[in-house]
Amino acid sequence: MKVTVDLIANGEMLVVGRLVDATNASLLAQIKNCDPQIKVVYKPVAGERPLWDFSDGSLAHREYAAFLFSDIGNFDLVPFTVLREGPFGFGMVQEWVEIDENVDVVDYGQGQDNQLRKMALFDALINNTDRKFGHLLVDKSGLLKGCDHGVCFHSEDKLRTVIWQFAGEQFTEEELELLKTLEELDLESLFSPYLTLQEISALKNRIKGLRVSGEFPLPSAQWPAVPWPPV
Repeated sequence: MKVTVDLIANGEMLVVGRLVDATNASLLAQIKNCDPQIKVVYKPVAGERPLWDFSDGSLAHREYAAFLFSDIGNFDLVPFTVLREGPFGFGMVQEWVEIDENVDVVDYGQGQDNQLRKMALFDALINNTDRKFGHLLVDKSGLLKGCDHGVCFHSEDKLRTVIWQFAGEQFTEEELELLKTLEELDLESLFSPYLTLQEISALKNRIKGLRVSGEFPLPSAQWPAVPWPPV
């Protein structure tokens, strides 16, 4: 694994295709001169489209912040991700996940898998505005990962997700302990290179708010609860 992450972080990339369904430039690339082959998703900042509610040129940093939060919280829900230079400039590079084509993610995403429960908590914490069924990646071993976290960590509540089946359920003792651990972290030092101080403060408030409430959040009546399209 160390060799793989080192190559993703430092290896020369060859762009071999484009993910045409993506809103922003999302390129499929290979790391040159390695066996077995390593594929990655490369999203250059130069290919980001401006959004009215997120600052320009910030999406790659939010993608990396989502990976960092998944890593420090032991969620293990985001593929290995780095910020680095590439053929089309600086951007986000993420390990490619080979999905199980036999898994219907719409059916799966409405189920009760504990990995989905963990994803629902993760999304509530990072304030994910775009958790679609198509952003759920299930590999052939049944391991769940999530992708496309460029529109997360907004300072205003904007949670939009297709995973609402746990809404209102009480947190387990393990989940409450996780929230307590996250609350004790120095989030300013960890995230100040990637998020604004206002966004980091909002993240801290979400962690504390969920711990105090003791339950998964309910859909808001103030904005659409499900992204469109949901797939």
